[in-house]
Amino acid sequence: MTKSKLEYIWLDGYKPTQSLRSKTKVLSDFSGKLEDCPIWSFDGSSTEQAEGGSSDCLLKPVAIFPDPDRKNGFLVMTEVLNADHTPHESNGRATIDDDDNDFWFGFEQEYFFWDIETNKPLGFPDSGYPAPQGPYYCGVGAGKVYGRQIMDEHLDQCLEAGLNVEGINGEVATGQWEFQIFAKGAREAGDQIWVGRYLAERNAEKYGVAINWHPKPVKGDWNGSGMHCNFSNSVLREAGSEEVYNAICDAIGEKVEEHISVYGADNDQRLTGLHETQSIDQFSYGVSDRGASIRIPIATVENGWKGWLEDRRPASNADPYKVAAVIIKTVKAVDVSATPV
Repeated sequence: MTKSKLEYIWLDGYKPTQSLRSKTKVLSDFSGKLEDCPIWSFDGSSTEQAEGGSSDCLLKPVAIFPDPDRKNGFLVMTEVLNADHTPHESNGRATIDDDDNDFWFGFEQEYFFWDIETNKPLGFPDSGYPAPQGPYYCGVGAGKVYGRQIMDEHLDQCLEAGLNVEGINGEVATGQWEFQIFAKGAREAGDQIWVGRYLAERNAEKYGVAINWHPKPVKGDWNGSGMHCNFSNSVLREAGSEEVYNAICDAIGEKVEEHISVYGADNDQRLTGLHETQSIDQFSYGVSDRGASIRIPIATVENGWKGWLEDRRPASNADPYKVAAVIIKTVKAVDVSATPV
């Protein structure tokens, strides 16, 4: 009889930023298939998701991946349901309106490796600051790169788990890194980012290092961390029209508050108009403009206005499910039928 270890992963009810939780279920002769993962319960009163007198919440499996660190192990991403099987209020995944997977998403997840003893980014001296930004972005060599071994291990784990990671790189600030995940379908993209985050945190545990998802953990002249959101649907992929792109960008610009409300807590500290950001209280878009709210990639233009858009505003601590949900809602409402092509 083979015993399998299924790590059930979910998002708690903490506000304004949810945290990851997980616990292990052991099953005999498990098939490895999602449909054979049972719904499981947990104590919601310990995760800000229920009261003690009625504390059962349910974990509904939504995606499964092989666990790269455990023999006969699996990572099971779940969404939280109430005891009556309705979506819990903390369940951002349930708000996505993308049943046909017409929307494709590519998330660029930035974060800092964090030294828990100094309470600073990995690579920062005990007192003062390292040399100014410049050599760290995609840097090579001691004094420029901190945590490469941890990042490389994380990349290997993501690939072994079957996540569609499309790349990694050192970012602009000391100890800052990024991984990118792409998926055809909003829910799948969100599932994979959350599992990627889980693996990042679990892997860093071994080194006594934390992952800091805050969008501006170091104040001053240092880049913050975002989760740039590249997205397209069939309209954007087939438009062939600058006017269609402008219409969609204009529609997003009319929903600034609705979008910003789910783009991550403390994002005002990052979206200042500096460090490749637009100010949080302004909206702009432009071709190749990394200082805009929405960047129109040059590849889209060179392909005859057939491609995708990049929303640069989501913070590193944003919930990718909620980011995808609001983008889909806004873009679906745009009537491009009368737009010149």
